[in-house]
Amino acid sequence: MIAPFFRQPRRSFSSLSEKEILALAISAEEDDEKIYRDYAEYLRPDFPASARLFTAMAAEETQHRKKLIAVFRRRFGEHIPLLRREHVRGFYRRPAAEPGQGPAYMRAQAAQMEEQAARFYRAAAKKTQYAAMRDLLNDLALEEEEHRHKAAELEQQHTPRRAREKEKAAKDKKTLLTWIQPGLAGLMDGSVSTLAPVFAAAFATHDSRQTFLIGLSASLGAGISMGFTEAAHDDGRLSGRGSPLKRGIANGLMTAIGGLGHTLPYLIPAFAVATALAVFIVFIELWAIAFIQNRFMKTPFWRAALQVVIGGALVFATGILIGRA
Repeated sequence: MIAPFFRQPRRSFSSLSEKEILALAISAEEDDEKIYRDYAEYLRPDFPASARLFTAMAAEETQHRKKLIAVFRRRFGEHIPLLRREHVRGFYRRPAAEPGQGPAYMRAQAAQMEEQAARFYRAAAKKTQYAAMRDLLNDLALEEEEHRHKAAELEQQHTPRRAREKEKAAKDKKTLLTWIQPGLAGLMDGSVSTLAPVFAAAFATHDSRQTFLIGLSASLGAGISMGFTEAAHDDGRLSGRGSPLKRGIANGLMTAIGGLGHTLPYLIPAFAVATALAVFIVFIELWAIAFIQNRFMKTPFWRAALQVVIGGALVFATGILIGRA
């Protein structure tokens, strides 16, 4: 019988020896260096200035690691035991770098990393009686505390105001292409395309329940169809429109919401009340579309409103005419 696997309990910081503290510091510096290099790699295609910032910060961590290894070699020899953050109870953890987090988030994360490292070195320095090791740990604590200021200096050097403005514009454009544009297309399609079937069913049956079921099926069906279509027709690699999954979710969800907006009032049994509320919501939907076009797509508001209202009115009238036929 195979013995069950038990997770090894984590050590307390107070139980660590000087040798283990140095080993932990070395592995922590290695992790931080890798995270900064990951940040640089992820940012290099779209944000080269910030990539240079994190490359410089990774080089600083490399120097820290070399200093720690030199002291370890003099004090304990060549073999460095494996001890990492996850082996120590209550020790701060580093979130893995991920594509798409953005330079501002990564810079804020780096500042937090430096502050945590400084606290660790101050605590570690109190646990050693070896003068060279204590001096090094205190020096590293000071360096980490100053690192945030140095990071700000490096940011000014590698990401001046013009570069940061360019990065922000690139990020805004990516958000526009990945979320807003597909979402707007979905909202327009869901709001307008479902007008005809919903109001045709309403005026043909004068039954709130039947109208609600037809509107619900039309809205959800359109949302699923539009979501899959958006995700499948462009993987975003050549167009630069971002993740197909995100675009599919934005498009499909907003398509469904656009149709459900004027469908949900038909949960009200009183047909006349439900229809009046549905018509009111239609106007809100159309004006919301015009506002989004003006706000994010830079379309003049009255031109956007005219286009949306005319298109919506034609579809709305079509539904009523068919329902009364």
